Amino acid sequence: MNWLQRFMAGRYGSDQLNFALLVLCLLLSLISQITGLYVLLLISYLPLLFAIFRMFSRNIYKRRAENAWFLKLWTPVKTWFVQKFTMLRQSKQYRFFRCPSCRATVRVPRGKGKIQIRCPHCGNTFLKKS
Repeated sequence: MNWLQRFMAGRYGSDQLNFALLVLCLLLSLISQITGLYVLLLISYLPLLFAIFRMFSRNIYKRRAENAWFLKLWTPVKTWFVQKFTMLRQSKQYRFFRCPSCRATVRVPRGKGKIQIRCPHCGNTFLKKS
């Protein structure tokens, strides 16, 4: 085990981009097995090889920059999915409306009848049935 620690000393290791590359590799492999397109299986090796290259790389600054670029793209996508999942989970107790002026999402309790909603972001008021 000591030899592995010495070998990995000064190397980059794993991060969020490596995890995403491995998930992409598994998805492509799974799709190739289901569809029978073995070209996808060969293509799935590319993200795997890139993830291994990044893991053993000694150019830490470049790998951090790649991961920062990935996170800059991935964070809005992840936030959107988390927001939609939260809205779905809370849909029994609350209704969600978009403010007509600023397009912000406003959450109001269900079953209150026709209510006047004030947007917390811009202060606009509008009528909706909850």
